[in-house]
Amino acid sequence: MEFQDYYKVLGVATDADLKAVKTAYRKLARKYHPDVSDEHDAEKRFKEVAEAYEVISDETKRAEYDQLRKYGRGGQPFEAPPEWQSKAGRKQGPQGDFSDFFENIFGSGGFERGAANAFRGNEDFTSRRGRDVEVELPLLLEDTFSDEARPIEYLLPHYGPQGRLADIRKTLKVKIPAGVIDGERIRLKGQGGPGFGDGPAGDLFLRIRLVPHPLFDIAGADLNIVVPIAPWEAALGVKLTLPTLTGKINLSVTANSQSGQRLRIKGKGMRTRKEHGDLFAVLKIVMPERSPAQAEALWQELAEKAEFNPRKEWESS
Repeated sequence: MEFQDYYKVLGVATDADLKAVKTAYRKLARKYHPDVSDEHDAEKRFKEVAEAYEVISDETKRAEYDQLRKYGRGGQPFEAPPEWQSKAGRKQGPQGDFSDFFENIFGSGGFERGAANAFRGNEDFTSRRGRDVEVELPLLLEDTFSDEARPIEYLLPHYGPQGRLADIRKTLKVKIPAGVIDGERIRLKGQGGPGFGDGPAGDLFLRIRLVPHPLFDIAGADLNIVVPIAPWEAALGVKLTLPTLTGKINLSVTANSQSGQRLRIKGKGMRTRKEHGDLFAVLKIVMPERSPAQAEALWQELAEKAEFNPRKEWESS
């Protein structure tokens, strides 16, 4: 196991009095508590600080620790003297919150009452606002047309004086406002992480993620859908059934339509906060994979009688 330099962790001198130790602890607790800290290793550092305070703030443990310091250096492998036995005794409490060094020297006691009281005694810290939480909310395009509240479930990080506790599972019913777009954030006040003491809860932010649709592409408030048509449908015209986000409609494709031509269907696009966008049907002429011999003969006859050269413009270039 590694030797823990508790004075170094707290940033106090080896002869610091209890007031100085408590002041240092409170300062570091505010800095590293995971529910208010932006440090990437906040939870780990908070536990180190709590462990150091547990020892240095206790007269018996501190005296024993001072005896052991001459046998070890911070971060180096450490072995207690064979005859070593702590008079502080093993306390009852959660297991595994502190380092192997603490558990082997003093017994597994977790975050003792003295440290907890010092933590709670700091009114500036325990009245802090809870942490904001952001959750991704995937939405089908069809869901953006619904005015009904939808249930969402998410986990809230939960912290106590001992560090991180089990996450809180929360369920809400949320009405998604009309006209949401991909990446938009919706704020739900007071639905984030719980506050400390009298502090208010943080906010919940829903990050909207529109799920890609197999038929429709989004272009702002408008939608595009590719409409496959056969060559003869493009030549002769056709009436077909077109899917939209709110149901099927009839669409007329006029004779002599071209591949890539866009047909506008007003008001059948995305829902916005004021109105609806438009749906554009993009025609795409597709050939059958195989044609029977009789069809091949008809294509040949058409080629001879149509007198049509699709590359005529090339001749003048």
